[in-house]
Amino acid sequence: MTQALQTWRIDAPGQTLVLASDGGVPGALYWGAPLPAGADLAACAAATERDVTGGMIDRLPDLSLCPEAGNSFQGQAGLVAYRDGAALYPRFKLSEADGVRFVCEDAETGLTLTFQFAVEGGVIAASTSLIAKEEITLHHLAAPVLPGPQMGAEILHFSGRWVGEFQMERSPWCAGIVMRDARTGRSGHEHPPIAYFPEAGATNTQGQVFAMHYGWSGGHVMYAEELPDGRRQIQWGHATGTQRAGRRFETGKLYFAVSETGLNGCAVAFQRHLRDEVVTWPHPERPRPVHYNCWEAVYFDHNVDVLKEIADRAAALGAERFVLDDGWFGKRDDDTSSLGDWDIDPRKWPDGLTPLIDHAQALGMVFGLWFEPEMVNLDSDLARAHPEWILGPADQIEGRQQRVLDLANEEVRAHLFGKISALLESHDIDYIKWDHNRLLPVADAAQADGIYALLGALRAAFPHVEIESCSSGGGRIDAGILQHTQRVWLSDSNDARERLRIQHDGALMLPAAIAGSHVGPRHCHTSGRVHDIHFRAWVAAQRHMGFEMDPRELTEEEAAVLTRVTAWWKANRDWRMEADILRLDAADPSVIAELQLARDKTRFVMFAGKAETGRQSVPRPLRLTALEPDAHYEIELINRDEAHHLSRRALPIKDGPLTLSGQFLMQHGLILPWSFPDQMWVIEGKRV
Repeated sequence: MTQALQTWRIDAPGQTLVLASDGGVPGALYWGAPLPAGADLAACAAATERDVTGGMIDRLPDLSLCPEAGNSFQGQAGLVAYRDGAALYPRFKLSEADGVRFVCEDAETGLTLTFQFAVEGGVIAASTSLIAKEEITLHHLAAPVLPGPQMGAEILHFSGRWVGEFQMERSPWCAGIVMRDARTGRSGHEHPPIAYFPEAGATNTQGQVFAMHYGWSGGHVMYAEELPDGRRQIQWGHATGTQRAGRRFETGKLYFAVSETGLNGCAVAFQRHLRDEVVTWPHPERPRPVHYNCWEAVYFDHNVDVLKEIADRAAALGAERFVLDDGWFGKRDDDTSSLGDWDIDPRKWPDGLTPLIDHAQALGMVFGLWFEPEMVNLDSDLARAHPEWILGPADQIEGRQQRVLDLANEEVRAHLFGKISALLESHDIDYIKWDHNRLLPVADAAQADGIYALLGALRAAFPHVEIESCSSGGGRIDAGILQHTQRVWLSDSNDARERLRIQHDGALMLPAAIAGSHVGPRHCHTSGRVHDIHFRAWVAAQRHMGFEMDPRELTEEEAAVLTRVTAWWKANRDWRMEADILRLDAADPSVIAELQLARDKTRFVMFAGKAETGRQSVPRPLRLTALEPDAHYEIELINRDEAHHLSRRALPIKDGPLTLSGQFLMQHGLILPWSFPDQMWVIEGKRV
């Protein structure tokens, strides 16, 4: 007998989610822009009923938070499980509900599903857990399933590779499934766990958009499915094959947002959520420091006198943190040995790290150190002593000459905690660069649980130490890892042109405060390109700024430019590290532009990068966004001195400030001076 319909609503800034149940698993009957406070939810539910016609079953099965295969559901089920080799087809009944927590039980199979919702800033967070009375084998458990937008034409998701992260892909909604399955054991360069679902005609700055992010570091699967009846569902869960037999299972948190101002509305919701709700900056008494990393200056060739000289140069340029990268431990002269042996190499460091730390601190810099704790080389004391601690088969294919430690093993975690904590207790270390340079030999959810446990223990013991998540660059970036870390290394590429694009697309998720960006060598080590110091410096200044080259290579003029840009970054970091990053719609596809808008909306900076030669002779107007139409803004091109002599006309914007209305800036836009590719224009705006 069908029970009376129950309805609930969950409201977050910019969105409303309406759930309903007639006794079974609740379903989302509305997910979209905010509904009026007094909306009749029963009437909304009635308005979502669908007809049936020939060739169909007599009633469409509900598109619930966990669609059930045993309910004649024709699409991807939200739960796929087996007991003793036989498939389970539970029929859940709602047993508890309070509007944010929903418990559903099936007496026959002994399974209990619980859905949990919470509002976290501008996003809604949701997760699913499953408890079984007897052991089962779980193949798939979806986080709460939501409907896909009916007016959506395409799905924006991401691919990528080493030094080429966050590459946007566009797949059309069509009959059947668009599936992304990240089985590498981490969030992945290949399939970052984020997707946007724009309605037709949406752009960066206008139109309705829906977006989701799965906050889990161990690999994920996404299904975006259009059913034969036209309904659409979006499912996220752990990567296929990562779950084991057991009695308790839980998905990662699924975060979702809705925007009526284009992609930017969802991007800002995600940026603010990570910055304000997820990441805990360990030093609220001080700003984020300008970063120096010695990797591309010396690699494994550590000499304390050389590094002191480099530190002198870095501090003179404006660096406030010195990071010693790979090569300080074991007998680490290249990448073939010593991972796992976290003891200071006395050959390179006869007096330990303290002389370099003291030198950096005397220059006004804090000190950071590189680790890769989850990995091991077979040529290491650790691997020889504990081969049973290595994850996967003995004859596995290696990656970067290394293997993975089994972080699900408590002994392994205790050993790593002891080694790392001993160094943190005996040295004044402010920051850890935590690297992860190898895919897992087998995808396993327990590995992600293990790294969360280890990081959580270290954070509890050393709350003042900042940790950066690096995974061959941007291979592990998600809200799960950011609950334990405070910065991400977005890419191993220090090529400014590559970075310009990666940062632009990464802003659909990441705020400036946690995205590291460094000024690399003049001759880029990952692309072979040569870029001017102005372009390299301004691209790095878009995010959390740092340097990663040998500063001794800089000419006097280059050092002066970098010092000036770094000083500008420091002068503006207080408001910019809390600013919203808004991607601009450029009529010229060679231009990659963004506007960073202060929290109080009284000031902004616009970065307009030229990534390639334009198709037309001179620049087209570039429209700004999110300004107050009736307000007036003083606009100044702060790097006008970088104009090339082929930019021949004496434009007003080259000569000094202009005062223009928000409406003009958003409708007509700014016409910038002509430039070659690989140049950045930087414009400051202040409301007057």
